[in-house]
Amino acid sequence: MTALKITSVGNSAGVLLPKELLTKLRVDKGDVLHVIETENGIELTPYDPEFDAQLAVAEDIMREDRDILRKLAK
Repeated sequence: MTALKITSVGNSAGVLLPKELLTKLRVDKGDVLHVIETENGIELTPYDPEFDAQLAVAEDIMREDRDILRKLAK
């Protein structure tokens, strides 16, 4: 476990993420992290569950309308 210290950032508060944690999360400066509340507490992740749900819907549509999409691609 890694302990993070809350620090002042202007009028707000923030935490600094060590390089090792950034590497494990596979993120870098400027990337977006999502905060998800789970039954075990708060989870910090680069994974966006809303985007994943939208992608699943798009994949279903593409599967159902495969023939039409092939004709449109020509």
